[in-house]
Amino acid sequence: MLLLAGLWPGSLAALVLGLGVGRLAGPPASPAIPAALGIATLVLAGIALAGIVPGTAGFWLESAVAMLAPYLAGCALGALARRLAGVRPSEPPTT
Repeated sequence: MLLLAGLWPGSLAALVLGLGVGRLAGPPASPAIPAALGIATLVLAGIALAGIVPGTAGFWLESAVAMLAPYLAGCALGALARRLAGVRPSEPPTT
């Protein structure tokens, strides 16, 4: 909890960045992509909470996980907002 108290500005920035990226990119084409990202986040969070990685590298891992989760949540919310707004994916360019 102490880590989140110090990293809340970065987590908030990651959430806002994720909202923008999700809004611009829209929902993924395959449901396997969000599932894989969610599993990877859970595995990294488990490693960080277990304390497997010591020292500075462990702090960097904990910081990355603390910012990855809000980023992915922001991406999901931004993509949902795009879908609810009715924005269609752009058609591929023709040459």
